[in-house]
Amino acid sequence: MKYDVVVLGAGAAGLMAAITAASRKKSVLVIERSNKVGKKILMSGGGRCNFTNTDLEFDNFLSNNEHFCKSALSRYTAWDFIELVKKHEIEFEERKHNQLFCVHSAKDIVNMLLKECEINKVKIIKNSEISSVINLDNEDKLSHEKYRVEGYEKNIKGEEALKIDCKSLIVATGALSVPTLGGSDFGYKLAEQYHMPLNALSAGLVPFMFSDSLKPFCEKLSGISLDAEVRCGDQSFRENILFTHRGLSGPAILQISNYWKPGQEITINLLPERNIAEDLLAEKRLNNKSLIRNYLSSCMSKSLVLQLQDLLWREIAENSLNDISDKKLIKIGFALNQWKVKPSSTEGYRTAEVTLGGVDTNYINSQTMEVNNHQGLYFIGEVLDVTGHLGGFNFQWAWSSGYCAGLVA
Repeated sequence: MKYDVVVLGAGAAGLMAAITAASRKKSVLVIERSNKVGKKILMSGGGRCNFTNTDLEFDNFLSNNEHFCKSALSRYTAWDFIELVKKHEIEFEERKHNQLFCVHSAKDIVNMLLKECEINKVKIIKNSEISSVINLDNEDKLSHEKYRVEGYEKNIKGEEALKIDCKSLIVATGALSVPTLGGSDFGYKLAEQYHMPLNALSAGLVPFMFSDSLKPFCEKLSGISLDAEVRCGDQSFRENILFTHRGLSGPAILQISNYWKPGQEITINLLPERNIAEDLLAEKRLNNKSLIRNYLSSCMSKSLVLQLQDLLWREIAENSLNDISDKKLIKIGFALNQWKVKPSSTEGYRTAEVTLGGVDTNYINSQTMEVNNHQGLYFIGEVLDVTGHLGGFNFQWAWSSGYCAGLVA
Protein backbone atom coordinates (compact mmCIF):
# COMPACT_ATOMS: atom_id res chain seq x y z
CA MET A 1 0.00 0.00 0.00
CA LYS A 2 1.15 3.53 -0.73
CA TYR A 3 -0.04 6.76 0.88
CA ASP A 4 1.07 10.36 0.83
CA VAL A 5 0.91 10.50 4.63
CA VAL A 6 0.91 7.81 7.31
CA VAL A 7 0.08 8.85 10.89
CA LEU A 8 1.09 6.58 13.76
CA GLY A 9 -1.50 7.03 16.52
CA ALA A 10 -5.20 7.96 16.45
CA GLY A 11 -5.20 10.25 19.46
CA ALA A 12 -5.87 13.98 19.53
CA ALA A 13 -2.67 15.04 17.76
CA GLY A 14 -2.71 12.21 15.22
CA LEU A 15 -6.31 12.74 14.15
CA MET A 16 -5.82 16.49 13.83
CA ALA A 17 -2.72 15.95 11.66
CA ALA A 18 -4.58 13.42 9.51
CA ILE A 19 -7.58 15.71 8.99
CA THR A 20 -5.38 18.68 8.11
CA ALA A 21 -3.23 16.72 5.65
CA ALA A 22 -6.26 15.08 4.02
CA SER A 23 -7.97 18.47 3.62
CA ARG A 24 -5.05 19.28 1.31
CA LYS A 25 -6.08 16.33 -0.90
CA LYS A 26 -3.33 14.06 0.43
CA SER A 27 -4.04 10.35 0.79
CA VAL A 28 -3.80 9.65 4.53
CA LEU A 29 -3.68 6.46 6.59
CA VAL A 30 -3.85 6.46 10.40
CA ILE A 31 -2.56 3.39 12.23
CA GLU A 32 -3.77 2.87 15.81
CA ARG A 33 -2.54 0.12 18.12
CA SER A 34 -5.62 -0.05 20.38
CA ASN A 35 -9.17 -1.16 19.56
CA LYS A 36 -10.67 2.34 19.36
CA VAL A 37 -9.55 5.85 18.50
CA GLY A 38 -9.24 8.74 20.90
CA LYS A 39 -9.23 6.70 24.12
CA LYS A 40 -7.52 9.46 26.09
CA ILE A 41 -10.04 11.99 24.78
CA LEU A 42 -12.91 9.79 25.91
CA MET A 43 -11.52 9.44 29.44
CA SER A 44 -10.53 13.07 29.91
CA GLY A 45 -12.30 15.64 32.01
CA GLY A 46 -14.41 13.08 33.82
CA GLY A 47 -15.83 11.97 30.46
CA ARG A 48 -16.57 15.56 29.36
CA CYS A 49 -13.17 16.38 27.76
CA ASN A 50 -11.54 19.65 28.78
CA PHE A 51 -10.63 20.25 25.13
CA THR A 52 -8.91 23.65 25.39
CA ASN A 53 -8.40 26.78 27.48
CA THR A 54 -9.16 30.34 26.37
CA ASP A 55 -6.54 31.90 28.65
CA LEU A 56 -3.54 30.20 27.09
CA GLU A 57 -0.11 31.60 27.87
CA PHE A 58 3.20 30.14 26.74
CA ASP A 59 4.30 29.76 30.36
CA ASN A 60 1.51 27.19 30.77
CA PHE A 61 3.93 24.76 29.10
CA LEU A 62 7.08 23.03 30.31
CA SER A 63 9.96 22.12 28.01
CA ASN A 64 13.74 22.22 28.02
CA ASN A 65 13.28 24.51 25.03
CA GLU A 66 10.80 27.02 26.42
CA HIS A 67 10.31 28.85 23.10
CA PHE A 68 9.57 25.79 20.97
CA CYS A 69 5.80 25.65 21.55
CA LYS A 70 5.15 29.31 20.67
CA SER A 71 4.97 29.01 16.90
CA ALA A 72 2.52 26.10 16.75
CA LEU A 73 0.28 27.51 19.49
CA SER A 74 0.15 30.83 17.64
CA ARG A 75 -0.60 29.24 14.25
CA TYR A 76 -3.52 27.14 15.53
CA THR A 77 -5.13 28.72 18.58
CA ALA A 78 -7.82 27.73 21.05
CA TRP A 79 -10.23 29.89 19.05
CA ASP A 80 -9.49 27.92 15.89
CA PHE A 81 -10.44 24.69 17.61
CA ILE A 82 -13.52 26.31 19.14
CA GLU A 83 -14.64 27.22 15.59
CA LEU A 84 -14.38 23.55 14.64
CA VAL A 85 -16.43 22.56 17.70
CA LYS A 86 -19.07 25.16 16.81
CA LYS A 87 -19.15 23.96 13.19
CA HIS A 88 -20.22 20.54 14.47
CA GLU A 89 -22.76 22.13 16.84
CA ILE A 90 -21.22 20.60 19.93
CA GLU A 91 -22.49 22.17 23.14
CA PHE A 92 -19.71 23.26 25.49
CA GLU A 93 -19.34 25.29 28.66
CA GLU A 94 -16.66 27.37 30.31
CA ARG A 95 -15.69 26.40 33.85
CA LYS A 96 -13.29 28.04 36.26
CA HIS A 97 -9.83 29.03 35.06
CA ASN A 98 -11.16 29.42 31.48
CA GLN A 99 -11.42 25.67 30.90
CA LEU A 100 -13.79 24.53 28.15
CA PHE A 101 -15.69 21.23 28.52
CA CYS A 102 -18.30 19.38 26.49
CA VAL A 103 -21.75 19.77 28.02
CA HIS A 104 -22.74 16.19 27.18
CA SER A 105 -19.83 13.83 26.51
CA ALA A 106 -16.24 13.59 25.35
CA LYS A 107 -17.65 11.30 22.64
CA ASP A 108 -18.79 14.50 20.91
CA ILE A 109 -15.16 15.49 20.29
CA VAL A 110 -14.15 12.02 19.07
CA ASN A 111 -17.21 11.83 16.80
CA MET A 112 -16.38 15.28 15.45
CA LEU A 113 -12.83 14.19 14.58
CA LEU A 114 -14.06 10.95 13.01
CA LYS A 115 -16.63 12.88 10.96
CA GLU A 116 -13.85 15.17 9.70
CA CYS A 117 -11.80 12.09 8.85
CA GLU A 118 -14.75 10.68 6.90
CA ILE A 119 -15.34 13.94 5.04
CA ASN A 120 -11.67 14.13 4.06
CA LYS A 121 -11.38 10.40 3.22
CA VAL A 122 -8.88 9.50 5.96
CA LYS A 123 -8.45 5.74 6.34
CA ILE A 124 -7.99 4.40 9.89
CA ILE A 125 -6.65 0.97 10.81
CA LYS A 126 -7.05 -0.13 14.46
CA ASN A 127 -5.65 -3.06 16.46
CA SER A 128 -2.33 -2.71 14.67
CA GLU A 129 1.27 -2.98 15.83
CA ILE A 130 4.20 -1.40 14.02
CA SER A 131 7.39 -3.45 14.14
CA SER A 132 9.70 -1.27 12.06
CA VAL A 133 10.11 1.92 10.08
CA ILE A 134 12.56 1.80 7.17
CA ASN A 135 14.06 4.80 5.42
CA LEU A 136 13.52 4.10 1.71
CA ASP A 137 16.01 6.78 0.69
CA ASN A 138 18.65 4.22 1.55
CA GLU A 139 17.17 1.53 -0.69
CA ASP A 140 15.29 2.90 -3.68
CA LYS A 141 16.53 6.21 -5.05
CA LEU A 142 13.81 6.25 -7.76
CA SER A 143 10.90 6.02 -5.33
CA HIS A 144 8.97 9.11 -4.26
CA GLU A 145 8.08 7.33 -1.03
CA LYS A 146 10.55 8.00 1.78
CA TYR A 147 9.43 5.61 4.53
CA ARG A 148 8.17 2.05 4.78
CA VAL A 149 6.09 1.08 7.80
CA GLU A 150 5.91 -2.63 8.60
CA GLY A 151 3.84 -4.47 11.18
CA TYR A 152 0.59 -6.37 11.45
CA GLU A 153 -3.13 -5.79 11.90
CA LYS A 154 -5.17 -8.02 14.20
CA ASN A 155 -8.56 -8.85 12.74
CA ILE A 156 -11.07 -11.71 12.50
CA LYS A 157 -8.65 -13.59 10.26
CA GLY A 158 -5.88 -13.38 12.85
CA GLU A 159 -2.81 -11.30 12.15
CA GLU A 160 -2.46 -9.72 8.73
CA ALA A 161 0.89 -8.27 7.67
CA LEU A 162 1.16 -4.55 6.97
CA LYS A 163 3.68 -3.04 4.57
CA ILE A 164 2.97 0.59 3.76
CA ASP A 165 5.12 3.12 1.89
CA CYS A 166 4.61 6.85 2.38
CA LYS A 167 6.08 10.22 1.48
CA SER A 168 5.50 11.63 4.97
CA LEU A 169 5.39 9.84 8.32
CA ILE A 170 3.83 11.58 11.33
CA VAL A 171 4.61 10.11 14.74
CA ALA A 172 1.74 10.72 17.18
CA THR A 173 2.20 7.68 19.38
CA GLY A 174 1.67 9.44 22.70
CA ALA A 175 3.85 8.66 25.69
CA LEU A 176 4.09 6.42 28.75
CA SER A 177 1.22 7.84 30.80
CA VAL A 178 -1.82 5.58 31.36
CA PRO A 179 -0.66 2.75 29.08
CA THR A 180 -4.17 1.23 29.07
CA LEU A 181 -5.28 4.18 26.93
CA GLY A 182 -2.90 3.32 24.09
CA GLY A 183 0.29 5.22 24.83
CA SER A 184 3.64 3.50 24.36
CA ASP A 185 7.36 4.04 24.06
CA PHE A 186 7.36 3.36 20.31
CA GLY A 187 7.80 7.03 19.43
CA TYR A 188 10.83 7.27 21.69
CA LYS A 189 12.41 4.21 20.09
CA LEU A 190 11.80 5.66 16.66
CA ALA A 191 13.38 8.96 17.70
CA GLU A 192 16.46 7.10 18.88
CA GLN A 193 16.54 5.17 15.58
CA TYR A 194 16.89 8.55 13.85
CA HIS A 195 19.54 9.72 16.35
CA MET A 196 17.37 12.18 18.26
CA PRO A 197 18.02 12.25 22.01
CA LEU A 198 15.30 12.13 24.64
CA ASN A 199 15.02 14.57 27.51
CA ALA A 200 14.50 12.81 30.85
CA LEU A 201 11.10 11.11 31.11
CA SER A 202 8.92 11.14 34.21
CA ALA A 203 5.26 10.95 35.20
CA GLY A 204 3.49 14.34 35.22
CA LEU A 205 0.14 15.62 36.46
CA VAL A 206 0.17 12.72 38.88
CA PRO A 207 -0.88 12.10 42.54
CA PHE A 208 1.67 11.82 45.35
CA MET A 209 2.18 8.85 47.64
CA PHE A 210 3.60 8.69 51.18
CA SER A 211 5.36 5.91 53.03
CA ASP A 212 5.81 7.58 56.45
CA SER A 213 3.24 8.51 59.12
CA LEU A 214 1.33 10.57 56.55
CA LYS A 215 0.16 7.44 54.72
CA PRO A 216 -2.34 6.41 57.47
CA PHE A 217 -3.12 10.12 57.96
CA CYS A 218 -4.23 10.38 54.32
CA GLU A 219 -5.97 7.00 54.37
CA LYS A 220 -8.25 8.14 57.21
CA LEU A 221 -9.16 11.27 55.23
CA SER A 222 -9.61 9.56 51.86
CA GLY A 223 -12.23 11.38 49.79
CA ILE A 224 -11.98 14.72 51.62
CA SER A 225 -10.96 17.76 49.57
CA LEU A 226 -10.33 21.41 50.34
CA ASP A 227 -9.13 24.58 48.65
CA ALA A 228 -5.41 25.02 49.31
CA GLU A 229 -2.24 26.57 47.95
CA VAL A 230 0.54 24.11 47.16
CA ARG A 231 4.14 25.20 46.63
CA CYS A 232 7.33 23.50 45.46
CA GLY A 233 10.35 25.74 45.05
CA ASP A 234 9.27 28.95 43.32
CA GLN A 235 6.14 27.44 41.78
CA SER A 236 2.73 27.44 43.45
CA PHE A 237 -0.88 26.59 42.56
CA ARG A 238 -4.13 27.49 44.30
CA GLU A 239 -6.82 24.85 43.75
CA ASN A 240 -8.43 21.88 45.51
CA ILE A 241 -6.35 19.11 47.02
CA LEU A 242 -7.81 15.64 47.63
CA PHE A 243 -6.79 13.10 50.25
CA THR A 244 -6.62 9.54 48.92
CA HIS A 245 -5.87 6.13 50.42
CA ARG A 246 -2.37 6.43 48.90
CA GLY A 247 -1.62 10.08 49.59
CA LEU A 248 -2.61 13.36 47.95
CA SER A 249 -4.27 14.21 44.65
CA GLY A 250 -6.56 16.93 43.31
CA PRO A 251 -5.84 19.70 40.78
CA ALA A 252 -3.30 21.64 42.89
CA ILE A 253 -1.32 18.46 43.62
CA LEU A 254 -1.37 17.33 39.98
CA GLN A 255 -0.13 20.75 38.86
CA ILE A 256 2.73 20.91 41.35
CA SER A 257 3.80 17.35 40.55
CA ASN A 258 5.24 18.66 37.26
CA TYR A 259 7.77 20.68 39.27
CA TRP A 260 8.54 18.20 42.07
CA LYS A 261 11.69 16.07 42.17
CA PRO A 262 12.14 12.97 44.39
CA GLY A 263 13.37 13.94 47.83
CA GLN A 264 11.85 17.43 47.75
CA GLU A 265 9.30 18.76 50.21
CA ILE A 266 6.10 20.46 49.16
CA THR A 267 4.44 23.16 51.26
CA ILE A 268 0.66 23.25 51.63
CA ASN A 269 -1.26 26.26 52.88
CA LEU A 270 -4.43 24.64 54.21
CA LEU A 271 -6.21 27.98 54.69
CA PRO A 272 -4.74 30.36 52.09
CA GLU A 273 -7.25 33.14 52.79
CA ARG A 274 -6.25 33.44 56.43
CA ASN A 275 -3.26 33.98 58.69
CA ILE A 276 -4.10 31.28 61.25
CA ALA A 277 -1.51 32.38 63.81
CA GLU A 278 -2.93 35.91 63.88
CA ASP A 279 -6.50 34.59 64.03
CA LEU A 280 -5.74 32.28 66.98
CA LEU A 281 -3.98 35.08 68.88
CA ALA A 282 -6.89 37.45 68.21
CA GLU A 283 -9.35 34.89 69.55
CA LYS A 284 -7.20 34.36 72.63
CA ARG A 285 -7.25 38.12 73.37
CA LEU A 286 -11.05 37.92 73.42
CA ASN A 287 -10.67 35.49 76.32
CA ASN A 288 -12.05 32.78 74.08
CA LYS A 289 -12.50 29.49 75.91
CA SER A 290 -12.95 27.48 72.70
CA LEU A 291 -10.72 24.57 71.84
CA ILE A 292 -8.54 24.92 68.78
CA ARG A 293 -10.44 22.14 67.00
CA ASN A 294 -13.78 23.84 67.60
CA TYR A 295 -12.48 27.11 66.23
CA LEU A 296 -10.96 25.51 63.11
CA SER A 297 -14.00 23.32 62.41
CA SER A 298 -15.80 26.42 61.17
CA CYS A 299 -13.44 26.68 58.20
CA MET A 300 -12.42 23.11 57.36
CA SER A 301 -13.70 19.54 57.62
CA LYS A 302 -14.09 18.33 61.21
CA SER A 303 -12.41 15.01 60.37
CA LEU A 304 -9.42 16.86 58.90
CA VAL A 305 -9.19 19.06 61.99
CA LEU A 306 -9.16 15.98 64.24
CA GLN A 307 -6.36 14.37 62.23
CA LEU A 308 -4.36 17.61 62.25
CA GLN A 309 -4.91 17.83 65.99
CA ASP A 310 -3.32 14.41 66.47
CA LEU A 311 -0.44 15.48 64.28
CA LEU A 312 0.22 19.02 65.55
CA TRP A 313 -1.26 19.77 68.99
CA ARG A 314 -2.33 16.50 70.59
CA GLU A 315 -0.83 17.37 74.01
CA ILE A 316 -2.95 20.54 74.33
CA ALA A 317 -6.03 19.29 72.49
CA GLU A 318 -8.27 19.83 75.54
CA ASN A 319 -6.84 23.24 76.49
CA SER A 320 -8.89 26.33 75.68
CA LEU A 321 -7.33 29.06 73.54
CA ASN A 322 -6.76 31.39 76.48
CA ASP A 323 -4.78 28.66 78.26
CA ILE A 324 -2.30 28.15 75.42
CA SER A 325 0.87 30.24 75.10
CA ASP A 326 1.22 32.72 72.26
CA LYS A 327 4.35 30.90 71.11
CA LYS A 328 2.46 27.62 70.80
CA LEU A 329 -0.47 29.21 68.96
CA ILE A 330 1.92 30.86 66.50
CA LYS A 331 3.66 27.53 65.91
CA ILE A 332 0.33 25.78 65.24
CA GLY A 333 -0.87 28.57 62.96
CA PHE A 334 2.37 28.52 60.99
CA ALA A 335 2.13 24.74 60.62
CA LEU A 336 -1.36 25.05 59.13
CA ASN A 337 -0.37 27.82 56.72
CA GLN A 338 2.99 26.20 55.91
CA TRP A 339 2.38 22.44 56.22
CA LYS A 340 5.52 20.77 54.91
CA VAL A 341 5.27 17.21 53.62
CA LYS A 342 7.72 15.01 51.72
CA PRO A 343 6.14 12.57 49.23
CA SER A 344 7.89 9.23 48.93
CA SER A 345 7.00 9.05 45.23
CA THR A 346 4.25 9.69 42.72
CA GLU A 347 1.74 7.09 41.58
CA GLY A 348 3.75 6.83 38.36
CA TYR A 349 2.67 6.40 34.76
CA ARG A 350 -0.30 4.22 35.71
CA THR A 351 -2.34 7.27 36.73
CA ALA A 352 -0.26 10.14 35.31
CA GLU A 353 -2.16 12.35 32.88
CA VAL A 354 1.01 13.24 30.95
CA THR A 355 4.64 12.28 30.50
CA LEU A 356 7.21 14.97 31.21
CA GLY A 357 10.20 15.15 28.87
CA GLY A 358 10.36 13.38 25.52
CA VAL A 359 11.91 13.88 22.12
CA ASP A 360 14.39 16.78 22.24
CA THR A 361 12.71 19.66 20.40
CA ASN A 362 16.04 21.15 19.32
CA TYR A 363 15.94 18.50 16.58
CA ILE A 364 12.44 19.52 15.40
CA ASN A 365 11.28 22.45 13.26
CA SER A 366 9.00 24.47 15.55
CA GLN A 367 6.79 25.66 12.66
CA THR A 368 6.23 22.33 10.92
CA MET A 369 7.13 19.62 13.51
CA GLU A 370 9.42 18.07 10.89
CA VAL A 371 12.69 16.49 12.00
CA ASN A 372 15.48 18.82 10.96
CA ASN A 373 17.68 16.24 9.23
CA HIS A 374 14.99 13.83 7.98
CA GLN A 375 12.64 15.22 5.36
CA GLY A 376 9.10 13.88 5.66
CA LEU A 377 9.41 12.67 9.27
CA TYR A 378 7.33 14.52 11.89
CA PHE A 379 6.80 14.21 15.65
CA ILE A 380 3.75 15.74 17.32
CA GLY A 381 1.82 15.78 20.58
CA GLU A 382 2.92 14.22 23.85
CA VAL A 383 5.88 12.30 22.41
CA LEU A 384 7.72 15.64 22.21
CA ASP A 385 9.29 17.40 25.19
CA VAL A 386 6.33 19.77 25.62
CA THR A 387 3.95 19.39 28.58
CA GLY A 388 1.05 21.66 29.46
CA HIS A 389 -0.50 22.52 32.78
CA LEU A 390 -3.77 20.92 33.80
CA GLY A 391 -6.78 22.62 32.26
CA GLY A 392 -6.99 21.89 28.52
CA PHE A 393 -3.46 22.96 27.63
CA ASN A 394 -2.21 19.51 26.63
CA PHE A 395 -5.13 19.03 24.25
CA GLN A 396 -4.44 22.42 22.72
CA TRP A 397 -0.81 21.39 22.18
CA ALA A 398 -2.09 18.24 20.44
CA TRP A 399 -4.41 20.23 18.15
CA SER A 400 -1.77 22.85 17.37
CA SER A 401 1.18 20.54 16.76
CA GLY A 402 -1.00 18.15 14.73
CA TYR A 403 -2.30 20.98 12.58
CA CYS A 404 1.19 22.32 11.86
CA ALA A 405 2.45 18.91 10.74
CA GLY A 406 -0.65 18.21 8.66
CA LEU A 407 -0.31 21.55 6.93
CA VAL A 408 2.97 20.56 5.25
CA ALA A 409 3.23 16.75 5.36
